[in-house]
Amino acid sequence: MSNLLVQTIKHTNNTSAQTIDTSGRTTVSIMNNDSTYRSDGGAVTQNLVQGLTKYWTQFNGSGTVATVDSFNQGGLTDNGTGNYTVSFTNNMNNNDFSPTTGTKTHEEMIEAVATSTVQLLTMNSSGSNVDDAINSITVHGDLA
Repeated sequence: MSNLLVQTIKHTNNTSAQTIDTSGRTTVSIMNNDSTYRSDGGAVTQNLVQGLTKYWTQFNGSGTVATVDSFNQGGLTDNGTGNYTVSFTNNMNNNDFSPTTGTKTHEEMIEAVATSTVQLLTMNSSGSNVDDAINSITVHGDLA
C-alpha cells in the first residue's frame, strides 16, 4: 500500500484546485458545470450541478413580511394580501425552471415566473388570497 501525502493540489499555472485539511476533508475551489457523481447503487451517473437547488427561501407572509432564511435571494416584495414576489441574486438562464412552494396552513400557487423573479399567491380553501406566517419556495433549473 502506498501513500501520497499532500495539502494542496495545484494546476500548472500555480492556482489551487483542491485542498485537504488536517481532518482529511477535501475542498474543491471550483466545480465545473459538467461534474458528475455516481448513484448510490453505482449503476448510473448524474450531473451534480443540475441536481442542486438554485434558490430557496422561507418567509413570514403575515404582518410585516420578512425573510426567515434563504439562499440566492435578492429580495422579497409584499404585493398585497397573499401575493408575494421573490427575486434572485443570481438569475436563472430562462423561465423554464421548476419552482416548488408550500405554506403552513393554506394553498400556494405560482402566478408568474421570469429569469429573475417568481410571483406566488397564498389562498384559503375558497380561493381568496390570505397571508400565511410560514411560506416557502425552492427553485431547480439552470442558472444564467
